[in-house]
Amino acid sequence: MESLVAALVVTVIAVLALFRAVRIVPQANAGIVERFGRYHRALRPGLNLVVPFIDRMKKTIDLREQVVSFPPQPVSTSDNLVISIDAVIYFQVVDPRAATYEIANLLIAVEQLTVTTLRNAVGGMDLERTLTSREEINSELRGALDHATGKWGVRVNRIELKAVDVPVSIQESMEKQMRADRDKRAAVLSAEGQKQTAILVAEGQKHAAVLRARGEAEALVLRAQADAEARAMRAKGEAEAIGMLCRAIHEGKPDREFLAYQYLRTLPEIARGDANKVWIMPSDMGRVIESLESLLAGKDTPAA
Repeated sequence: MESLVAALVVTVIAVLALFRAVRIVPQANAGIVERFGRYHRALRPGLNLVVPFIDRMKKTIDLREQVVSFPPQPVSTSDNLVISIDAVIYFQVVDPRAATYEIANLLIAVEQLTVTTLRNAVGGMDLERTLTSREEINSELRGALDHATGKWGVRVNRIELKAVDVPVSIQESMEKQMRADRDKRAAVLSAEGQKQTAILVAEGQKHAAVLRARGEAEALVLRAQADAEARAMRAKGEAEAIGMLCRAIHEGKPDREFLAYQYLRTLPEIARGDANKVWIMPSDMGRVIESLESLLAGKDTPAA
């Protein structure tokens, strides 16, 4: 009976020791093992064995990237304006031992360090730069936090500013300023458009005037050439007519009486015209008439 009780006690102790010796660590976690109250080692994910009643697994550390959103924090800018900034930090534990023994409360420490660093970063900027330099603020915060949290076994991956809230009065002033700037830009663009239109119209008129003057000059040249060619052709025609007349006269061998007759026929043409007020008779008019009389007398005398 005593041996049975002893065997039962040994079995219970063995089962209890086995239960205390086996430790299962979930994936993406690390188990901190202490031996006699002192850090011994970090357990990897999966099945692990420890010395029962000597080793004790204190807690498991989550090694995944964690996201912490902090409540809006009042921050003063360099131009003494108080704004509210809401930030989100992404960090990851890379050293489970340091995250367990170097800091008492990791989340509170990260939050307070983020708020302090954010106030230092924004305190050196004015409102306009704060609103337009989120990337610069994020980079500065990440560098400062990553350097400060390195001894805690934490790596800060990135920081994002979710919202930057400006007081209502300042926001109204900014809207008025933006509206005034837009109106100013619109007026400048309108003036530049009118100026460009006037320049284009003036250039068009100038170009049209040049083309018109050039066309008139070319037309005058063409008319002058046409008149010169017409006069040349008329002169050529008159010269040919005079040449033909001269040749006909020389070939016909006209006598004195015929020439006198032609001269008398031309006189009415000379006298015809409203502007001819004075008619001057040639000095040899008598001889012409005598020639004609002798010509007529010769024609009236019968042949012998």
